[in-house]
Amino acid sequence: MIVRKLGRAFAALLFAAVILPVAVHAQSQADLNAIYKIKDIGFNHSQVMDIMSYLTDVYGPRLTNSPDMRAAAQWTEGEMKKWGLANVHTEPWKFGRGWSNERFSAMMTAPRPYILIAYPLAWTPGTNGPVTAQAVYAPIESEADFDKYRGKLKGKFVLTQVPPDDPAHYDAQAHRYTDAELEAMSEEPIPTGRNADRFARFRALFALQQKICAFLAEEGVAGWVEASRGDDGTVYVQSGGSYEPNGPPAPPSFMLASECYGRIYRILQKNIPVTLRINAQNKFYDDDLNSFNIIGEIPGTDKADEVVMIGAHFDSWHAGTGATDNGAGDGVMLEAMRILKASGLKMRRTVRIGLWTGEEEGLLGSRAYVKDHFGDPTTMQLKPEQEKLDAYYNVDNGSGKIRGIYLQGNEAVAPLFEKWMAPFHNLGMTTLTIRNTGGTDHLSFNAVGIPGFQFIQDPIEYETRTHHSNMDVYERLQEPDMKQMAVIVASFVYLTANRDEMIPRKPLPPPSTSPF
Repeated sequence: MIVRKLGRAFAALLFAAVILPVAVHAQSQADLNAIYKIKDIGFNHSQVMDIMSYLTDVYGPRLTNSPDMRAAAQWTEGEMKKWGLANVHTEPWKFGRGWSNERFSAMMTAPRPYILIAYPLAWTPGTNGPVTAQAVYAPIESEADFDKYRGKLKGKFVLTQVPPDDPAHYDAQAHRYTDAELEAMSEEPIPTGRNADRFARFRALFALQQKICAFLAEEGVAGWVEASRGDDGTVYVQSGGSYEPNGPPAPPSFMLASECYGRIYRILQKNIPVTLRINAQNKFYDDDLNSFNIIGEIPGTDKADEVVMIGAHFDSWHAGTGATDNGAGDGVMLEAMRILKASGLKMRRTVRIGLWTGEEEGLLGSRAYVKDHFGDPTTMQLKPEQEKLDAYYNVDNGSGKIRGIYLQGNEAVAPLFEKWMAPFHNLGMTTLTIRNTGGTDHLSFNAVGIPGFQFIQDPIEYETRTHHSNMDVYERLQEPDMKQMAVIVASFVYLTANRDEMIPRKPLPPPSTSPF
């Protein structure tokens, strides 16, 4: 009898320790039915790749305030209206000049003809027609070097750096996180002072680049020729001038593939003259100095005054078509909204999408939206809408599938997200990390105390090939991963919108002038 009683007692304890927590953390049948419906639409009736082809092939790239960005926005608004979204509109914010490249060609004409893989830098002037001029190497490592070349560079194409090393690739450039990597990512890191040193070096390098730019413009060079990092013809291209209408002047500026730059450099090192012929027709747009964010909604039911937001940045750089950075995020968020609308599922809170411009220039669009609607992070003067925004979810790390979510230091939300991830373990979403991740638009929301989250994504080729490069094109998108992301985002939005309570919040942050 004693043995039997002990056995029953042990069984009861086992039930309490194992079975009851499972019951507490299990999804409701209604939630599972909704997720099943979302999966069916998202996997079997997806439109995400068609959305992506329009955003990249037809309308890409989408440089902030460029004609391409505006055309892409008009198409996007039309699609959202077609799906039945409400309150579709754009909200302007002050940016600066638009810019586009209308025509470009570059080649070495002497000592041998050689077509160059190259791109003009954004917000730099063109050449006013084809220009044939001598190339010279003028290494500038500090301001002290300016006097060496003053008065000697006018009318020349100027190279100022040693070409980067291009080591062989012994490891695959595409990568999915291993279980061990995800486990390590889930551990909370202890901060060190190294980031401050790294940022200080970056700021010093950036300041020198600006001074070199001003010096070369003043000298009247035919063009500033720079070497891209990367190899295999991959060129990483951003801006070389100011989008401010009265910004400092810049020379025509070009980023060359490392292989092309290296050949020119090595010939010059042999004291053999090199002639380049470059034609860059660039155009500035000063008629409308406002950019805008794109907004659309699915109205809620009994909690319609409370809002769940999803978003991604709409702008891109101009050498590719903005596919993985961040057309992928736009496509996923648009597809998530389409899925939720097509499903007919009722959501208690209003669901709102925000597609931000100016992210590449410093999260400018999302920061403007947050300041207009929720509060000023520099003073922490908050607006009534801040209390009504439940959570913000962001995608901006390429087209690799979702493997988990960054908690941004929000310990209280971990049990909730752990529960919500359970139906997606078999799709690879298994990891929660308390860590912060930076560099994108969820930071604008976190800065005023709103729970903002970025998903953990497989890196695929993001940093090794596509991010800010001419290879950021449709072909680098991963279709199964895009579908997985849209389904997970739609499901998290649905579950957030239908909770009785809002997402737990961290204490308000102190005022800050930095979004990063």
